[in-house]
This record gives sequence, C-alpha cells and structure tokens, in this order.
Amino acid sequence: MDYIHAHLSDLSFLRGMTFGVVHVGIMLIGYYTGFSINRFLKIVSKGYIAGIIGAGFAHIVADFIAAMLDKDLRSATVGIVIGGILPLLLIPFLEKYIAKNPDHIVVGDHEDVKKDLKGHHHGTKK
Repeated sequence: MDYIHAHLSDLSFLRGMTFGVVHVGIMLIGYYTGFSINRFLKIVSKGYIAGIIGAGFAHIVADFIAAMLDKDLRSATVGIVIGGILPLLLIPFLEKYIAKNPDHIVVGDHEDVKKDLKGHHHGTKK
C-alpha cells in the first residue's frame, strides 16, 4: 500500500500526459478541420507518396509542438523530431524494393477516399 501511495502522491506516472493530449489533439483538429498537407505534396509527388509523407510530416510537427509544451519532455524535443524524420528517409528504399498489393487503398484527402472506394469492390468475390 505504501508503494501505491508513494506513486500516487507525486503523480510521476502522468509524465508525458501533456505530450499525448497535445499530439492527438493536433491530429484530431487537423482531421476535423480538413487541413491536408497531402494537397500541397501532391503537386510535387505521386499522390499516394504525398499521403505517406504528409502523415509522417504531420506527426513530426505534432511531436515538436507537443514536446515543447510538455515540461517533462521539452529537453527531448530535438531527439523526438530527429527520431520522426529518420524513418521518412526509408521511403525511397521502401518504394523501390517493397512490393505493393494492387488491391491496397492508400487514403489521403476525403475526395481521394471517395474515388478509391468507387474503384474497388469490397466484399465481393472475384
């Protein structure tokens, strides 16, 4: 019981909670407001690549903002951002060497989802 009381009294188990709330909050606000980085990226890349890069970039931005606002993670902000950027460097390798399923839908903008769903027959046998 003393162990539980000691941990509840300093609330150390809630470290990083601000980060989680802000990070997910930014993602939800972006989704519900219709903000889409994908539209900007589609100008310079293939459509589905824009969705992948856009999702990664959006998370990096949200990570940066959330880490800066969370006093417990502020000192780790640079590492968090670099850690988010590094996997994006794998995209060219993944594009070249990883086979894609032809039935896979990559979703980005709401308009793209409608087009993708019209072009696929889900739940029907071929």
